[in-house]
Amino acid sequence: MTSNSRNPNALPIYVQISELLIRDIAAGRLIDGERLPPERDMAINLKVSVGTLRKSLAELEKKGMLERIQGSGNYIRETGTQNSVYAMFRLELPEGGGLPRADVLSVEHLEKPSDLPEFGQSKYASRVRRMRYLNDTIIAVEEIWLDESAGTIDQSLLSDSLYRYYQQQLGFWITRAEDRVSVGALPDWTPSGFTKPAGQTAGFIERFSWSENAEPVEFSKTWFDPDRATYVQRLK
Repeated sequence: MTSNSRNPNALPIYVQISELLIRDIAAGRLIDGERLPPERDMAINLKVSVGTLRKSLAELEKKGMLERIQGSGNYIRETGTQNSVYAMFRLELPEGGGLPRADVLSVEHLEKPSDLPEFGQSKYASRVRRMRYLNDTIIAVEEIWLDESAGTIDQSLLSDSLYRYYQQQLGFWITRAEDRVSVGALPDWTPSGFTKPAGQTAGFIERFSWSENAEPVEFSKTWFDPDRATYVQRLK
């Protein structure tokens, strides 16, 4: 199991494991009715203690995604994937799943530039730039703009999940999003550690996100490496 030790606000290890399993269920890598390996074997494979693993499995059980049968084992129940912290994160490894992580490149509070699409109620917004991973694989760079009316982002409190930050620190939920997927040139601020240089063509996602208001509260742009990640939208 990998953890983002560079981020003091990273999700707890047991939550990371439960989220990884949820994404594996959504991707079909774990199927309804499948019996999981013995807990001790899973813990060794994930490089965590049995106690930490059991906390992760308890999270799945609370979400209705795991049935624990005394004397038999733990069985997947494919329900409730919308309860995932990363329910709206649509990028997956080519084989499916993968735990999202992020390196924060910058956080600034700015007046919205004229070329930004209209969203929110304010002239100002917080801008977050990040490099994204699935497990340890670099897959994307992204730029997120949060309207000032929803709050101001404090970089020192950010975790890998921005939507979880919105819930815990700013007190609102993203309830729906609209994605527009195409291709685009990587921005000039693309870090040297990314898989492709600035200006090269990559997969491109524009997203508007809503909370309870009529206007979208967030606008984001994501450039992803199609050799390393796939955009997946599941309809149920």
